[in-house]
Amino acid sequence: MKPGKKSILLGIVTLIILSFFLFDLGRFLDFSYIKTQQETLSAFVSDNLWLSVGLYFCIYIIATGLSLPGAAVLTLLGGALFGTLLGSVVVSFASSIGATVAFLAARYLARGFVSRRFSVLLAPINSGIERDGISYLFSLRLIPLFPFFAINLVMGVTRMPVKTYYWVSQLGMLPATIIYVNAGTQLAALEDIQGILSPSILVSLALLGLFPWIARAAIKVFQKHRIYRKFTKPTHFDRNLLVIGAGAGGLVTAYIAAAVKAKVTLIEKNKMGGDCLNTGCVPSKALIRTSRFLADIRNAKTLGIQTAEANFEFSDIMQRVKHVITQIEPHDSTERYEKLGVECLSGEAKLVSPWEVEVNGQRLSAPNIVLATGGKPRIPDIPGIHDVAPLTSDTLWEIDELPPRLLILGAGAIACELGQCFNQFGSQVTIVLRGSQILSREDLDAATLVADRLTQEGINICYEHTPVTFRALEKGYALTAQHQDRQVDIEFDRVLVATGRTANLEGLGLEQLGIDTKDQELLEVDRFLRTRCPNILACGDLVGPHQFTHAAGHQAWYTAVNALFGDIKKFAVDHRYIPFTTYTSPEIARVGLNEKEADAQGISYEITRYDLSDLDRAITDSNDYGMVKVLTAPGKDRILGVTLVGSRASDMLAEFALAMRHGLGLNKILGTIHAYPTFSEANKFAAGEWKRAHSPEKLLTWIEKYHRWRRREQHSPSSDLK
Repeated sequence: MKPGKKSILLGIVTLIILSFFLFDLGRFLDFSYIKTQQETLSAFVSDNLWLSVGLYFCIYIIATGLSLPGAAVLTLLGGALFGTLLGSVVVSFASSIGATVAFLAARYLARGFVSRRFSVLLAPINSGIERDGISYLFSLRLIPLFPFFAINLVMGVTRMPVKTYYWVSQLGMLPATIIYVNAGTQLAALEDIQGILSPSILVSLALLGLFPWIARAAIKVFQKHRIYRKFTKPTHFDRNLLVIGAGAGGLVTAYIAAAVKAKVTLIEKNKMGGDCLNTGCVPSKALIRTSRFLADIRNAKTLGIQTAEANFEFSDIMQRVKHVITQIEPHDSTERYEKLGVECLSGEAKLVSPWEVEVNGQRLSAPNIVLATGGKPRIPDIPGIHDVAPLTSDTLWEIDELPPRLLILGAGAIACELGQCFNQFGSQVTIVLRGSQILSREDLDAATLVADRLTQEGINICYEHTPVTFRALEKGYALTAQHQDRQVDIEFDRVLVATGRTANLEGLGLEQLGIDTKDQELLEVDRFLRTRCPNILACGDLVGPHQFTHAAGHQAWYTAVNALFGDIKKFAVDHRYIPFTTYTSPEIARVGLNEKEADAQGISYEITRYDLSDLDRAITDSNDYGMVKVLTAPGKDRILGVTLVGSRASDMLAEFALAMRHGLGLNKILGTIHAYPTFSEANKFAAGEWKRAHSPEKLLTWIEKYHRWRRREQHSPSSDLK
């Protein structure tokens, strides 16, 4: 609804409600007044039944739709005038329609404002409504202790569908409606409205209100029985917890379980440490470190050095990467975890029942199992792709020769990080993407800063190119891609496929247990990270939504605690403050919402931006390229999200992540002393920009007048005489 029309409607509603109270129209809905008019009204109804029903129906809808007091008296009157049967039917529909009108009024007039001002508080409420809204609303409707008008208004600002709200309200209010209408048939004998509901009736309605929750619990028991009925549960278990997969998620899960003295077994079919240690974070960051050194040499003139050069062999660089892995391996080794109390087994694990795993011909049992098998690179289905020996983030580390021409499919974090590395090593790098922006999850301004730097360094970025087919040439290969209305050929020597990752689901035996997957790419879990079999949990790349090592470690706490102590207390996983970092040069780091996500969720925000070109330390380092961008709630310093672009963005992010996690606003960051000169000062200066934009202008005007008065006062003749 347009703002003008909304204002007019709000004005009309306000005027009607004010008139109701100003002219004391509520006296006509008073219990005593209704009793005095009962005979007159009954006579009119007997002569004009359907006209009376129509008038009564409209009055009831108007009263409840405008949330005016008197609905209970009108319900009694319905019983007095039309009897229990007809009165219950009329009141049931009128009250449900009126409630829906009030619900819609709140939605159109207030939801926008409430969503903007209380978006963070409203998010978990909406999540709960989506999950349990029907049961929750049904319970509230069954218990007349809760004011129905308040329910209408509060539910209106949530995301509950209108149709759902109507039919649940109609059904939920029916018991109380019948009680009130039936009491209305004895209106003359009632002394006051409180006499309708005896304590026993109120208790009965309260118990009836608990029925949806009892029913839900019963349904869960029934569903659990259906899930487990095909399997025989062991009479005893030889372990407390089985963990499949020794990547970040599995290692942290096993570590926590052992720390609380549980007997835990960790099973890994490949290498301890998973992708992060062997093919992901560790090798890629080692490669980036070398490439940054080469970039500094090529940019030596910016540091006042006339010439600098480096001689290297690509095979030596890759050898260093392997050496870094071996240095970190002990942190994730079998020896370390066995010392911590974890039993480590090497082999391929398969679920044979919800409580049993088979590995190396041995059957192990535990009351709970955690799946942490990670993910793998996704290879797109493009004709000829397997004939060109594609590299992935898993297999790239096996090469010893630098490709003269490297083609990269995809433009996410892996593509941009590795593409920049190989460009610094001397490869002619071409990045091919279907869209119009690299790093598509990032805001356009942040992604553009990185794209401009990649282009300046000589990387060819082919936007809006759709791969059609691969083929071999006499020397090297070629990709034919569709670009706008024509096809183009891009020649290359090796291709790196970086188009996303998919979960490792094969061979786990999930099909026999009926455990679902999302689009056959991710494992389906609830907010407690439980699968369809509640005693089997999962974390990390297997479930998403963020395929980061630190996200897997974060989820692992929930899987460990919910698996071992879930019968006592369960914890819903919280993904709100997980930081993101892309390790290009400049880096992009963010936490919370960016503009794209806020817009998609309809969350209002203000933007505060501070450019690193103004930061002293960035200037001294010749790295004055980037920005700090903070999203805050309108008019408040509460941080909704932060995006950083710069050479030290990943290190600068921690302060904002801490602030958001503990509810600290920009004023707290502004009041924190930062060492000079450091990159972290940019966080404080960004907070200062926000403060400057929200300075109290009226107060400052009066302060300015005070200072002007003080100047005159100091030079007054009376002051000189003193």
